[in-house]
Amino acid sequence: MRIRTSLSTCTLALLLLASAANADTLLIDRVRAERGQPLPARGMSMAQVEQRFGSPSAKLTPAGGDSHWHPTINRWVYSNYIVYFERDRVIDAVMNHATPNEIGPKNASRPQ
Repeated sequence: MRIRTSLSTCTLALLLLASAANADTLLIDRVRAERGQPLPARGMSMAQVEQRFGSPSAKLTPAGGDSHWHPTINRWVYSNYIVYFERDRVIDAVMNHATPNEIGPKNASRPQ
C-alpha cells in the first residue's frame, strides 16, 4: 500500500513539474515572438499606427469614457496582435497566442 502511495505521489510530482516546464516554454516563445515583431509603440497616435501598420482587421467597440477617471479605451485587432489606445494614443500592443495551445488571455477578436 505504501509503495503504491509513494508511486502515485512521485507520478503526480513529475506531472506537475512537466506542466510547469511546458508553461515556461510557452512564455519564452511569446517573448521571442514579441521581440521579433514590430509593434506600435506607446504614445503613437491612431493616425500614425494606421499609416505605419495599415488598417486593422477590426476596430472593437470602445469601452469606458464615462468620466475623466475612466477614459475611452479603443482596441484595434491586427492578425498577430491587438493595439490598445487610451483616447487616441497607444498604451500597449499585445501579441495574440504564441501557439494554439497556449494558456492565457482569450483572443479579443473571437466572441467569448
